[in-house]
Amino acid sequence: MWCPGWRRIRTRPAPGGPPVLRRTAVVLLALLLGPVAAAGCSSAVPGPGAPSTGPAAGSASAFGSGAPSAAGATPSVAVGATVTDGLRSPWGLAVLPEGDLLVSERDDGRILRVAAEGGAKAEVGTVPGVVPGGEGGLLGLALSPGYATDHLVYAYVSTANDNRIVRFPYDPSRPAGQQLGEPTVVLTGIPHGPRHNGGRIAFGPDGMLYASTGDSSNRALAQDLNSLGGKILRVTPDGAPAPGNPFPGSPVFSYGHRNVEGIAFDSQGRLWASEFGEDNWDELNLVRAGGNYGWPEVEGIGDRPEFIDPVVRWRTSEASPSGIAYADGAVWVAALRGTSLWRVPLDGDRPAAAPQEFFDGAYGRLRTVVADPDGTLLLMTDNTDGRGDPRPGDDRILRLTVS
Repeated sequence: MWCPGWRRIRTRPAPGGPPVLRRTAVVLLALLLGPVAAAGCSSAVPGPGAPSTGPAAGSASAFGSGAPSAAGATPSVAVGATVTDGLRSPWGLAVLPEGDLLVSERDDGRILRVAAEGGAKAEVGTVPGVVPGGEGGLLGLALSPGYATDHLVYAYVSTANDNRIVRFPYDPSRPAGQQLGEPTVVLTGIPHGPRHNGGRIAFGPDGMLYASTGDSSNRALAQDLNSLGGKILRVTPDGAPAPGNPFPGSPVFSYGHRNVEGIAFDSQGRLWASEFGEDNWDELNLVRAGGNYGWPEVEGIGDRPEFIDPVVRWRTSEASPSGIAYADGAVWVAALRGTSLWRVPLDGDRPAAAPQEFFDGAYGRLRTVVADPDGTLLLMTDNTDGRGDPRPGDDRILRLTVS
């Protein structure tokens, strides 16, 4: 289904200058206007029972009720502070209950703790078994839903043979560099390759662990329901296929993905995912249980009833989307090649207006964006990953204010 697009004229801010909206050359939106049966609508993330096509309960956004104050209005987005700098290939970012941050460094296999005030960095420890290379290494981080009592941290890691999810207790009272307990393997067998390793993990409002995977450059895996590659997975905190999954006995939640590096839940519990395209279109998808998102048969809009079309698509030169966050009625997308932060304002399960773009080129490649419970956004760069153009102080975490 083809939908109207918007043509905007490119403008570019001075490096390090105030944030402005870039008006980029052609950006087309594919609005999901039809019913689910026509592959045009979304469904909510399932709760503990059977997958549901209705809204799922979810916590309210830290930014408010989750409804845009004015549909399509462009907010003011400003850098309030540089939280820290001097990071090396940072990838995952998790906010601790007291406000400090945990950061994974992809190539070093290290986890750092960053003070919310002052930005001091301290090494928590090195995750054993991490084998970096290409796009693999120590990737996403997530805190256990019961972190306040169990102090468990989950990590998505590349080994010599696969990608996997591990968890370990974190004890900040121990000496620096020795604060990670013995890891427990949660899930193994995710295909691994030099490219397309996925890597984002997040707990949903249903208490289940969601993980995004890539096709590891083997395109056929995305359509193979016996493979964990090119999928979004849903498992229990112990790694078993979650109750109510669409394919009984399988951790697969959705399939037909090329490389998903961003997942986030909105205030109604709906699951959103960013996906790297190949030559033409990057995507923002609204994910439903059992949905087939088309890769490798389709890139971008396929207008084929067996596949679910993206909610938004970008030219690959404008995005290469990695981490995403939901805040203030919008999905925020950190773009690598596009070197921009995109905001997609939502009206329920569809865009309220054209995507809005900030910081075009001002900070280079943007890897991760996270909604901090204090009402700000945390934006992390990744210019030291071998593909960027490092600047003095890279890589860094910026705290953004939205008004």
